[in-house]
Amino acid sequence: MATATKPGAKPATPKSLGGTFAYTARDRSGKMVKGTLEAPSQDAAVQRLVGTGVTPVSVTAVKASTGLQMEINLPGSNRVKLKDLALMSRQFATMVSSGLTLLKALSILSEQTESKRLAQVLAEVRAEVETGTSLSTALLKHTDVFPPLMINMIKAGEVGGFLDRVLVQIAENFEAEVKLRAKVKSAMTYPVVVFVIAIVSVAAMLLFIVPIFAKMFSDMGGTLPLPTQILMWLSTALRYSGPFIVVTAIVVPIVWNKIKDKRKVREVVDPLKLKMPIFGLLAQKIALSRFTRNLGTMLRSGVPILQSLEIVGNAAGNVVVERATLAVMESVRSGNSLAGPLAEHKIFPPMVVQMMSVGEDTGALDSMLHKISDFYDQEVEATTEALTSLIEPLMIAFLGGIIGAMIVAMYMPIFGVFELIE
Repeated sequence: MATATKPGAKPATPKSLGGTFAYTARDRSGKMVKGTLEAPSQDAAVQRLVGTGVTPVSVTAVKASTGLQMEINLPGSNRVKLKDLALMSRQFATMVSSGLTLLKALSILSEQTESKRLAQVLAEVRAEVETGTSLSTALLKHTDVFPPLMINMIKAGEVGGFLDRVLVQIAENFEAEVKLRAKVKSAMTYPVVVFVIAIVSVAAMLLFIVPIFAKMFSDMGGTLPLPTQILMWLSTALRYSGPFIVVTAIVVPIVWNKIKDKRKVREVVDPLKLKMPIFGLLAQKIALSRFTRNLGTMLRSGVPILQSLEIVGNAAGNVVVERATLAVMESVRSGNSLAGPLAEHKIFPPMVVQMMSVGEDTGALDSMLHKISDFYDQEVEATTEALTSLIEPLMIAFLGGIIGAMIVAMYMPIFGVFELIE
């Protein structure tokens, strides 16, 4: 029998308007499990748990923490790294290829990923997919996490009915990019560390050791050698300008991180990267490897060529490559070849142009692009190893030379101490 509502009574309010819910449930083996999940309502949270094969015991809304219990997020801690995306993509591809449903796979991924931000986004994507939204459309709402290359490849896989193969290709592409970045980072680590040690050593000597010698020299009287005078002047200048230098060293990287991706800055910096001695060749090889690998992966996944070129140009990481890609797009849009316009841009060597031309003629452009990418991956590895072998002795000589010159400058007056006493 229905209960009548009293006149003037307030309608019942829903238990929750959406958010995070803490749950306690029993799995199929009877084991008690606990966790949290995102859902639009408490009822939706219960239904989601039932859909994953567990029996809910309690589901309660989690209130936002305040005061001392508030979670502190450091700058950059909420960013999803490429390494996290690569691992997630490989696990996603494995689960989907094994026959798991998208909902089940997304649930597992959101629970086991180490990135809190990625876990939250995957939970939101799962909620969207559960309502009937396609996976690519759900990912499109989170372009700050998932790159356009990934979203468009998944869309092509959904349309063509080969999503499992596309996910494998995405995983391989991300893993290759992570490996490429690791090679470059490992090559740059040693010179950066030695350079920092040199700066700290020089600053420590100028601030703490040189002033002691300066006082001793002033008590002796006489004229100091020019190298010693320069050293004294540097010590005095560093003592007065030290705070400004420290503030500059902190502010400049912060400002650079904010402006480095702006178009006007990249128009100036990116061409300079390619003209740098030694490192310019490495930057060119990295850009070519990234361009050919991304383009080959997208074409193999069934993404239209014009759309692939637009996305690959933006993801190349260099304005020079992006300009060349725009020229190629205009050529293809007019019905001409893909490789022809690349010959007009110096960043693309004749070998790349010829191999792409052969790929077009034989109908195996995607395979040819991956061969080019593999070649430049090996070139990057060989170049970084050669740079490391070359830089190590140079940096040691640089560090020893600076500290040795400072020591000689400090001891030059002592060599002539008897003349100063007379």
